[in-house]
Amino acid sequence: MTTGFGPDEDPRYPPQDLGSYALLADGERGALVGPRGEICWLCAPRWHDDAVFAALIGGGGLYAVTPEERFVPGGVYEDGSLIWRSRWVTPSGIIECRDALAFPGETGRLVLLRRIVAREGPARVRVVLHPVAAFGREPMREVRRGAAGEWQARLGGLTLRWSGAEDARLVDGGGEGARFTGELELVAGRQRDLVLELGAGPLRTAAVDPGRAWAATERAWASAVPALTDTVAVRDARQAYAVLRGMTSAAGGMVAAATTSLPERAEEGRNYDYRYVWIRDQAYAGQAAAAAAPGPLLDDAVRFTTARLHADGPGLSPAYTVDGRPVPDQHRLDLPGYPGGYDRIGNHVNRQFQLDCFGEALLLLAAAAEHGRLDDDGWAAARIAADAVRQRWREADAGIWELGNRDWTHSRLICAAGLRRIAAAAPRGTSARAWSDLAGAILADTARHALHPDGHWQRSPDDPSLDAALLLPPLRGLLPADDPRTRATLRAYTAGLTDGFFGYRFRHDDRTLSKAEGAFLLCGFVTALAEHQQGHEIEAYRWFERNRGACGAPGLYAEEYDVAQRQLLGNLPQAFVHALLLEAAARLARPEPTAGAQPRPKKTAP
Repeated sequence: MTTGFGPDEDPRYPPQDLGSYALLADGERGALVGPRGEICWLCAPRWHDDAVFAALIGGGGLYAVTPEERFVPGGVYEDGSLIWRSRWVTPSGIIECRDALAFPGETGRLVLLRRIVAREGPARVRVVLHPVAAFGREPMREVRRGAAGEWQARLGGLTLRWSGAEDARLVDGGGEGARFTGELELVAGRQRDLVLELGAGPLRTAAVDPGRAWAATERAWASAVPALTDTVAVRDARQAYAVLRGMTSAAGGMVAAATTSLPERAEEGRNYDYRYVWIRDQAYAGQAAAAAAPGPLLDDAVRFTTARLHADGPGLSPAYTVDGRPVPDQHRLDLPGYPGGYDRIGNHVNRQFQLDCFGEALLLLAAAAEHGRLDDDGWAAARIAADAVRQRWREADAGIWELGNRDWTHSRLICAAGLRRIAAAAPRGTSARAWSDLAGAILADTARHALHPDGHWQRSPDDPSLDAALLLPPLRGLLPADDPRTRATLRAYTAGLTDGFFGYRFRHDDRTLSKAEGAFLLCGFVTALAEHQQGHEIEAYRWFERNRGACGAPGLYAEEYDVAQRQLLGNLPQAFVHALLLEAAARLARPEPTAGAQPRPKKTAP
């Protein structure tokens, strides 16, 4: 039971466990909304810009719609969308707040829609709007009334307009800056629309009509998310697709996560900014779309990756902003941080070389080609990526987990997989033969130096330990399912780096796996795919279902999952987890033509 706030109180909204938050997103930015109707995270005008609502990480800024009475919170996404319905049961009835960022979003302006509904009985709610630009450093200024009574203000370099709350009060918050507050009362069956607009320049058009904006958003989501009825978990697959679509900008770039600085392990310093486009994650999303529903999401991934290969060639960066610019240097913010962590923005990935990005790009382009969706620019990008592999495959790199530079086995094998697959998709000719030959040379060299005496792939020539990433190359077509190295690697991984159908990346030290880090959900879905490739259908479903359940109440996944506390860890939502869920849901619905297959389970309930 949660306690409401009286009209004379100053409500505080401390951080909640990450599994409580829902995501609103329109492609250009995202917001997190908590169980008390508090939007505590929003960067504007775009993903990588400064936050105007930063309460999640201890900064200023919040937008809350909260019942005045005691309540029990709940909520649900409307199917196949990022339209969120908060639902509160109070002693007097049931209140809903329907929230969305108007979709699809504009790059220079956001429209945040909130519709308060007295579903059963009367609704009494408290509204607080307290925007503060630059992670809490720049409060509102030049606050005034518009011609229609709406509130207008300046906010850092942004222009603000708030409609539907003409009866709100402007309260001086002292050092925290001014905020709007108000109390709304609705009789049963009535509703109230609030519309917040934030623009990078002056808002010259008339205020948004909420009815039209809602209708357009509903239509856009219905058009954007395919039915996916041929997957094994239809509703979750559609929700994963909606998350990926909501995190993909008009330029095609998909951010890795909506947030920054949410700790992967409390008090261990593993806090990073993931509001950027990782080429690898982009490729995972494209591969998932190719497996489930080849269309715009695949095309977007190809378009962004192709543009970056043409621009940067063998100097391809592992990550970019959504508009294709370099990721800024990593630095600290002077904020308290989410409990267990501290705040930083930017990312040191901008100084790394990650060889596997070229292999993932080739796999993405090959998937597009297999569906007849790769144009001349895409084939040119494939030649650029293949040439980069030829030039650089012997260089040490930071690898998939972004560690110190080494000759990581996964990096080389995934490049070989990408070369082999693009060669198979290409027209017969000199390039296809050269790519296939290079793939064979990389595979042979890696087998000489990084094959464990027990027959499985090891992390690097000088590190005989296991790594979950080594399950990926066979899944991408480098080696067949019945290759002894493929089977030995899967057996060794499940025996040494898993626990109760949860998977871990690698062994950090002598601690038990769960003490060193959370279960890595990407690894769980990859293992489901690996078991499926072997024809082990029952095992594949066990892995799929175990990891499918490791989400928060709204169905969002973070990077890691604390198995003991059953809590999400790290930035939210983590796009590559949703991508692998989507891919697994699609591939598990199709039989793998391997020997020794077990009986196929019945289709998973939606």
